[in-house]
Amino acid sequence: MIDFCTFWLPDADSTHLAGRSLAHTLYTFPLTIALEGYLGAGKTTFLRGFAQALGVRGAVTSPTYALEQRYATAHGMLTHIDLYRLSEADAKRLVLESDHQAAIRCIEWPGRLGSNWRELIHPSLCVTLNDHHKNGRTLSCSFEDLPLPTNEEINEWRREMALPPHIAAHCDAVAAFVDRCAQLLMETRAMIVRREALRRAARVHDLLRSIDFRNGASPEGFRATDEERERWRSLKEHYSGMHHEAACEKFLREGGFEALGTIVATHGLTLPPSIEATIEQKLLFYADKRLAVDRIVSLEERFADFSRRYGNTSLAEDAKDWCERTKAIERELFPNGIPEE
Repeated sequence: MIDFCTFWLPDADSTHLAGRSLAHTLYTFPLTIALEGYLGAGKTTFLRGFAQALGVRGAVTSPTYALEQRYATAHGMLTHIDLYRLSEADAKRLVLESDHQAAIRCIEWPGRLGSNWRELIHPSLCVTLNDHHKNGRTLSCSFEDLPLPTNEEINEWRREMALPPHIAAHCDAVAAFVDRCAQLLMETRAMIVRREALRRAARVHDLLRSIDFRNGASPEGFRATDEERERWRSLKEHYSGMHHEAACEKFLREGGFEALGTIVATHGLTLPPSIEATIEQKLLFYADKRLAVDRIVSLEERFADFSRRYGNTSLAEDAKDWCERTKAIERELFPNGIPEE
């Protein structure tokens, strides 16, 4: 399915920031990025931010006359192609020659390839900048590189895993909250976010939470059936030695949803996201810590609840580091105020 985001860029600085943000939501290589927009729409500014965030040093210029520029990045070669001055035949020849030569290939003016240009280059991402002269521009970004499960598939997985209602409610509440966080980042920080991938990751992030269940940690009044307990026992045996984060990642990867597994893998206590984490990993990690079951709370309240439920286990001490990392992500992503209900 196609993931999509769109938001307003008031100036060149925000366009540059949007380009930088794209570098933090990449999951598969090689990939082709189609970059559309009229002359002066900010394509070079966007690409400069993108390249710099990938570690490119030195000048990043438009290849309008050189036709192609290449830059070394941590992911491999970034090839930037500009088709503006070329005929359809010459454009096709250049693009075909560049196929499979770079980890990341960015193609400006893909329409020069003809009406069927999408079939020719199979873009992983399409970025469109619609210039509104002095008033700024609209950025639209569509992603076609990651398979995502349908909501029906997710609901079926929940039934298969005998996911308790309060855990399902937590996942759905995290999905709603994290989507608001993503919207806030797009509107205030000019950050590109894969909103649909993030929502689906949130809905499954605790799919295998049962393998970490501990006595006394369940909500008051919750009673599992014998059938549910047997299912959880078999899951714990199947994913022996794993916490629920790693087990869910394994389940998703085996189902063909590798990138979704990558997003989910770092959401819990065992492996907090690093500085190099993608924006979706950071957002899911943060949003998960703002929900006490299905209720939005402060980080202080969330960790107080965690300490109450796990106070007699080794996790309680680890949670102090967990809390500090979460606060650091909050300061990084929301310096002008935290998302509220």
